[in-house]
Amino acid sequence: MSTRSLHSPSLRIAVTAATAAAALLLAGSANANAAVTGLPDTPAQAGDRASAGSTTVTPAGDEYTAGLSGDASFTAGSVTVTCTVSEASGTIPAAPGNHNDAGPVESAVSAPTYDSCTASLPGVEASVTTSGDWTVSMQHGDPSTAGLTMPAGGFVLKTSGLAECTVTAAPDGAATATGEWANGSPSTLTFDAAEVPVKVEGGFGCPTSATTSEFSAVYEITDTTDPGADVAVNS
Repeated sequence: MSTRSLHSPSLRIAVTAATAAAALLLAGSANANAAVTGLPDTPAQAGDRASAGSTTVTPAGDEYTAGLSGDASFTAGSVTVTCTVSEASGTIPAAPGNHNDAGPVESAVSAPTYDSCTASLPGVEASVTTSGDWTVSMQHGDPSTAGLTMPAGGFVLKTSGLAECTVTAAPDGAATATGEWANGSPSTLTFDAAEVPVKVEGGFGCPTSATTSEFSAVYEITDTTDPGADVAVNS
């Protein structure tokens, strides 16, 4: 379990500035291109799953970290929250588990953490707790993708001060967020205007009718077993 103390988060709903901050930070487990499990697949998404090609993730068996490049931005209407520290880690499956003839390669990954967050809104204190088993699913394609799956209730944010709110991501079951993968030195994973399902609870001023939050960030993927190697997703 990972717990961080943050300052001034937010969420997309036209209520008080303080409560906008709370739910928005939950998008840290978010997805790019609004591909979220828990929401119905579009026909295009269903077709993409059915036609998934082969995937190989290398170097097989190596450990890696995903570190934030630049800022992670959480936006709700006119409110923006920026975090400068975020990371997760995992291990590429050993061969032959690092290859799938018809679909993604899946493995465990640590729950991402977030720190050094600021907002355009003062007066809000918050704590974030991540827990449970998280996974990442890498799929070769054009573009290649990486889907981050968080467990039900695996990300909880609580605020104090101007508003007493509890915001839970993936409240009704595991949710998968998909980002765009690009091979390189280092390889990158990009989340763009991502959405994640949330449930907001609390008293006056808490945006209890909000059901989604948004997130944008770029992560650099670094091989920690062999710093001279690059983590790559190929066919």
